[in-house]
Amino acid sequence: MKKLSQTRTILLLTFLVIVWGVNWPLSKMALEYTPPLLFAGIRTVLGGLILLVFALPRIKQLRFKETWHLYVISAVLNIIIFYGLQTVGLGFMPAGLFSAIVFIEPVLLGIFSWLWLGELMYGLKIVGLILGFVGVAVISMGGLTGDISVIGIFLALGSAVGWGLGTVFVKKTGNRVDSIWMVTMQLLIGGIVLLTIGSGTESWSSIDWQLPFIANLLFISIFVIAFGWLVYFTLVGAGEASKVGSYTFLIPLIAIFCSSIVLNESITLKLVLGLICIVISICFVNIKLKPRSVKTQINERL
Repeated sequence: MKKLSQTRTILLLTFLVIVWGVNWPLSKMALEYTPPLLFAGIRTVLGGLILLVFALPRIKQLRFKETWHLYVISAVLNIIIFYGLQTVGLGFMPAGLFSAIVFIEPVLLGIFSWLWLGELMYGLKIVGLILGFVGVAVISMGGLTGDISVIGIFLALGSAVGWGLGTVFVKKTGNRVDSIWMVTMQLLIGGIVLLTIGSGTESWSSIDWQLPFIANLLFISIFVIAFGWLVYFTLVGAGEASKVGSYTFLIPLIAIFCSSIVLNESITLKLVLGLICIVISICFVNIKLKPRSVKTQINERL
């Protein structure tokens, strides 16, 4: 894939950050019309069906008999755990606050990449990781006083862990599967599992198929899930993965801003302080030091 122009890269990154940011308050609003697991399953299956249109021309690269287990593992981590816990958790906490905790994921990704991908761990990254955990701790302090749901905190952290592990898994197996088929299959497999679980524990008759919910569902399925993942892999395929990672800290900021306007969610001092720690931590974790700088730090330690 040829390298994207700077203008196109900026436009794609802007689209990705905005749609993934507004996803949080929109999902929170959708839960007024539907049980969480059925909603998670419907939107991911719809997103997978939309991506299927783009994947079918690459049918030879599917190789399902050889790689089905990779799709299943990715579906468990990136869809069943990430989207499942995320959608259920939004029922326990404000959308902006929940997203701020989930976006500890880039920090967790730094640890997972060090452990399983052999990426370097140096001073600035360690400081960033510590700041990230401090940020989540500050935000979560309300759970000790009853101001914030403890269940919501654990669901947010579980969602972040699933996303982090899923990202590492996809990166580690990237040379064994086609990227578009990986996303398509994980959405379809994970979505079907979520629909199955939801059908057994929730009632389809509880879904209120009003126009606001249908519009919300279609927007999330098309733009957040299907096109969002397509844009993501377009950027990654063009060598922009590091930029995508470094810009993710804008997503909870957008989520909190939109949630405060649309859902009238309050912005507390703890949330601001915790979010500042998380933003700084993600910046530190994503800074790419020159090889010489890394070697210098390592030599200094030795």
